[in-house]
Amino acid sequence: MHDPTSEAEPSSPVPPPEAGILVRFLTADPAGRVRIAPGVAEAVGASRMEEIVQGTLARTGTPVAVTDSPDGLIVTGPRGSVRAWAHQTPDGERITGLLLEGVGYEPPSRRRLLPLPATWLTLVLLVTLWNVGMLWTAADRTSWCAGLAGLAAFFVFVEGCGAPAQQPRLHRRAVEVTALTALASAYRLPGLPGGHPSLDLAVSLTVLAGAVFLVTRGRLHHWRTPVSQPLLFPLEGTWYVVQGGGRPLNHHARVPEQRAALDLVSLGPHGTRTRPGRELTDYAAYGRPVRSPCRGRVISAATTIADQRPGEIRYQPLYGNHVFIDTGREIVKLAHLRPGSVAVSPGDMVEPGDLLGEVGNSGNSTEPHLHFHAERDGVGLDLRFTDVGGRLYRGRRI
Repeated sequence: MHDPTSEAEPSSPVPPPEAGILVRFLTADPAGRVRIAPGVAEAVGASRMEEIVQGTLARTGTPVAVTDSPDGLIVTGPRGSVRAWAHQTPDGERITGLLLEGVGYEPPSRRRLLPLPATWLTLVLLVTLWNVGMLWTAADRTSWCAGLAGLAAFFVFVEGCGAPAQQPRLHRRAVEVTALTALASAYRLPGLPGGHPSLDLAVSLTVLAGAVFLVTRGRLHHWRTPVSQPLLFPLEGTWYVVQGGGRPLNHHARVPEQRAALDLVSLGPHGTRTRPGRELTDYAAYGRPVRSPCRGRVISAATTIADQRPGEIRYQPLYGNHVFIDTGREIVKLAHLRPGSVAVSPGDMVEPGDLLGEVGNSGNSTEPHLHFHAERDGVGLDLRFTDVGGRLYRGRRI
């Protein structure tokens, strides 16, 4: 018999812990906002903080509510929504960190999921199989050479632009075996007619030359503005560059201050992971020590920003937990550190090799890695190291 009292009432979404203090902050008067977020007011100036708040309220209207979403905290009013990030004191009475997005927020119509590590390798395997079929069914030597040139161009592009070592070892081996199967088709050549020069061969050779040029140019690229003196590489052991070099090997190249930046991961049996799971501790880089690359004064440090879940990006400060060091000639930035691991504070003097923190996944990051760059007057500088030689490009092991 049905008992209506046994049915649980539909549960309401649990508001994020920062919701209450953020609503109080946005609805307070200017003096009240300074009392709620005194550190923020001191860091950016009370007038600038008020200007940002008024811009936010102009986009949302009032009254406002704060809800949680996969994209982060959402401030919503009658006119629209914006994304926000806030950090509060343990008692919930003060805001110690605040970020309000400067544009309106529209929730995506369909949630974009970042691909699993195997997805990219599956695509590579399918393209490789297609090329293998072309080689084994080639009607003459010219067609076979055209197919081989096309396969070579594809692998040059994959190796140069795709950072394949990020992918699980088993999947990489499957692609390599398939490629060897393609080369085995060469035994057919003595029995094939010569054929005639064709457009297919010309196109394949042109594409191969273009791929070699593109990858070589990206790997050899430098901005001709190096750091004033070589730095100490900040990580111990073997690391893999997933972003580095020039366009198109480095997505930082379009951002002036980050144009020569490096993103560094560690490798394990499952690509960048030591186990097949998707937890932070499954990643080989997570929790590894990060040391100071130079002598200087710490001008900014953060350690309270939560790690992102792998494969997701909530709205947070861009660099997450970080340490910025002023050498007197340039600013050196190390970012995406593990929360609670940062061992220095603004004003501290550091020497090369001093412990700064640990690799994490905070800020604009989809998996644990270290972001590292140097800049002068807002312009990124080519990195040089005392203990690592040569160019630093995507796909290089250090």
